[in-house]
Amino acid sequence: MVAASAATLAAPADAAPADEPAVQVTIDSFGPAAPKVGEQVVIKGRVTNTSSVTFDDPQALACIDRTRLASTAALDAIPTEQNVPMNDRDSCRNLTNDEQTFQPFEQALAPKQTVEFTLTVPWKEWRINDHTGVYVVGVTFRGKPPSGERVMAGRARTLMPVLGREPLTRSVNTALVVPLRHRPTQLGGKNFANESLAQSLAPSGSLGRLLALGRQHKVTWLVDPAMLDEIRQMTTEYVVVGENGQTTPGTGKAVATAWLKEFEAGRARGNQIVLLPYGDPDVPGLVDSGDPLKKLVAQARTKTERSGGELAPGFTNGLWLEGGGAASRYLAAAAGGFPGSTPDDLNLVSSSSWSAATRPVLTTSPVYNVLTPGGTHRAERTVIADSSLTAGGPDPETAESPLQVRQRFAAVTALIAAAGKSTASVVVAPPRGWDSDGVATATLAGSLSLPWIKATDVAGVVAANPRPQETKAPAAPKTNGVLTESHLQSVKDLDEATTTMQDLLVDGTALPEVMTQALLRSTSSGWNGHPDEARHFTAIELGSANQQLGKVHLVNASVDRGLRKEIKVNLAGSKGTFPLTITNETDWSVRVGIVVTSVNRSDLKIRTPQTVVLGPGQKWTPRINASAEQNGLIRANAQVTNAAGKPVGKSQELLIQASQYGSVGWILVGAACALLFGTSFVRIYRRVRTERRTTAAASTTAGTLAGAADAAETTETTDTPDPAHDRPGTNGVAEAPDASLKEGVGSKDG
Repeated sequence: MVAASAATLAAPADAAPADEPAVQVTIDSFGPAAPKVGEQVVIKGRVTNTSSVTFDDPQALACIDRTRLASTAALDAIPTEQNVPMNDRDSCRNLTNDEQTFQPFEQALAPKQTVEFTLTVPWKEWRINDHTGVYVVGVTFRGKPPSGERVMAGRARTLMPVLGREPLTRSVNTALVVPLRHRPTQLGGKNFANESLAQSLAPSGSLGRLLALGRQHKVTWLVDPAMLDEIRQMTTEYVVVGENGQTTPGTGKAVATAWLKEFEAGRARGNQIVLLPYGDPDVPGLVDSGDPLKKLVAQARTKTERSGGELAPGFTNGLWLEGGGAASRYLAAAAGGFPGSTPDDLNLVSSSSWSAATRPVLTTSPVYNVLTPGGTHRAERTVIADSSLTAGGPDPETAESPLQVRQRFAAVTALIAAAGKSTASVVVAPPRGWDSDGVATATLAGSLSLPWIKATDVAGVVAANPRPQETKAPAAPKTNGVLTESHLQSVKDLDEATTTMQDLLVDGTALPEVMTQALLRSTSSGWNGHPDEARHFTAIELGSANQQLGKVHLVNASVDRGLRKEIKVNLAGSKGTFPLTITNETDWSVRVGIVVTSVNRSDLKIRTPQTVVLGPGQKWTPRINASAEQNGLIRANAQVTNAAGKPVGKSQELLIQASQYGSVGWILVGAACALLFGTSFVRIYRRVRTERRTTAAASTTAGTLAGAADAAETTETTDTPDPAHDRPGTNGVAEAPDASLKEGVGSKDG
């Protein structure tokens, strides 16, 4: 496994100046990992000519630094010689007394050419004593460039623990933490952004390889529960949403089902499960951003505590911090202060978070009470993983090679086993982003079979150290998050939309769970290194949240080409009302209000109506009380709000036409009305008096008029128009001027 994987993980043995021809030396296998005194060692690997020149008379040679290293501090102090020309590096002396310790190549080594080597080193050729300790050994390449003499053009080194005359006096309880996490891919429901999770779940993928470690070894799994939810969805039905919005059926149902089955089998075998905060959030980034993002840390922990019931009782609520993220302000904010927190929760921190001078001593116990002044508790029980166990080396370029990790782990634990009598405990946790394909972690798990190693889990280490000592938290820079500022702003926008939606609902607990999950997934530290996927994810989730908010809106009958136009209303008089209608097209009962604000005038006064509850599909039409002191067109915005007064969806533009008279105008209107009605009264009074007088005169001359009428019957007459009233004459007699009063007082004058 080491030989197969090193081909992809190996890096140049050492960096050389740009004008110096160099080759890449890679050690693919080294065995045994910890030889006993008298055992021979076999080293296999490759040499690749990375220069532009051809090397004549090439050869590979085993080498050793005969300085015995007896402490972990000595391992950390191994010189890298990075600034020394390759040919002048002398910390690893070549072995040439035995033909097995060096291998000449038959042909010259041309540019880009690769050749393999196998070196067998008899014990006596190391020329070291038989004391227990660690040595730096390796392989060098020598060849003759066109410039002249043979030179050392490449080198690769590793650590060789030797089991000598001093026996290992104690066993080392070792808890290997295996992270099972992946950046979010579920957009909501059955929609996924890509198939990267499915690829990782395959047996040859990183998650498939890491999960398989639980079959042969006792390990502690560090799991993101959001990833488990995604895998469960994949076992039923899911589709992949492309950039153009088109969907294709997901292809990972089979691998997701098999992975979950193996995960459950691993639980049954007793492997400890530690659940991270939901979504594995970027704790330092959220805390440094302050509110409202800081509260998402507690929400993620609460979500895990509640969703962990699916795994109860075999799970531990945990936290994983490293680097500057382990400072007391982050540990205090994330370790407590959320519903469901208990003293049994696991806080896992890497020892690399401390400087070498302030790092707690881990050879006695990895469990400490880390002081957190200002937090929920004075101190938080913390398990400190020994970062030196996964440091690899001694050359930085090959530190992450599976072989180098194995040899470093063997060397450090061997020194711990030889340094005391009481049982020692260590916790091994690979750093974030350290092992992208899981090969190095798998190699590390194989080292649990070393004779001085006793495999256990983190719970066993904690139980074996019931009285932790206190230590200060590591110092940290001002900011320590891994998410970019633009991504954090997107998270803020999504949080605001989600909070607005929750406040809109009459029952806030009815908020769709997918919205809460999406918000917490958007904070994932797994987005580090994947900015395009992060941007795509948050954009889709924000659009989905705004779509739900847009279902509660003002009804507008005026629509032009699918776009809602402004609502036009008239306001007659200094005070008036106009109706606005709000509709609820969601599946939940909501409490809504409405706020109208002027855009171009300050004299518009609106009385805000009280909020009301609208059931699914219901409408509400309040009458808006408004007043304006001046005539003219008023541009205003009508905004639907939730119970907290936050805007819901987009505002609607109003065009209010205010038509009213000023105070002077009303005085003139009143005077005109008084004059009109006063004049009419006088005229009506005079006409009534005239009518009464005319009636009395008519009674006195009745007889005379009757005789005149009889005489007129014999006389031939002709009707003529009445020029005064434009009416026909009556029997040749003109109509009296006030005769119209008989038709009704005021009928002529209106």
